[in-house]
Amino acid sequence: MEKKVFLIAFAILFLASAHPTDAQQPNKIPRIGYLSRRGEPTPSNSDPNANAFQTGLSDLDYVDGKNIVIDFRYAEGKTDRLTGLVAELIQLKVDILVSGTTIAIRAAKQATQTIPIVMAITGGSGRGWARVDSLARPGGNVTGLTRLTQDLSGKRLELLRESVRKISRVGVLADTSAQATDRGFKSYESAARALKIQLQLLKVTGPTPDLDDAFLPWRWDALPR
Repeated sequence: MEKKVFLIAFAILFLASAHPTDAQQPNKIPRIGYLSRRGEPTPSNSDPNANAFQTGLSDLDYVDGKNIVIDFRYAEGKTDRLTGLVAELIQLKVDILVSGTTIAIRAAKQATQTIPIVMAITGGSGRGWARVDSLARPGGNVTGLTRLTQDLSGKRLELLRESVRKISRVGVLADTSAQATDRGFKSYESAARALKIQLQLLKVTGPTPDLDDAFLPWRWDALPR
């Protein structure tokens, strides 16, 4: 059910962000620029976010190549390519830009103040780095969805304290290869101080992290005797 809601909401974001003048041009086919930091999909490696996006649009009878055109761009995991890919999509005169990548959204915001930009389930709050005034009224040309990952950090610690009254130390497992790791860890710090909880960053790296190494400092048999 949640997935269905996401698909429909995602498609509605596209419709809501369309230029008003487009409704007066029945022969104009809307063009969407979709930007991902992933590698280009292959038969054995699809892009689930892109698939979900297309499914959501299809549920509202918008089909790529029929009554809309979607231009896909993939950064192959190289974030330094995102700015150039944004420029490519703008050159194609897309009617809307869609991305779930923070750097891509920031680059798009810097490149255009007229083309609507849709954040697709970003991990942060959506404020600050995307220059969104607020989630209720984003302002400008940026809108979209967010998981409120950082905004809810303090609430997570509060719920943990309520569940485990005697808790004194909390480990935050984080991928150090992600650019938002430091910002995400800091979002816990003020709440931790207020709750008198000691935080420890447990570092992992890459898609197949070694969790044993991350938890080693906290293992009972590794503690000093």
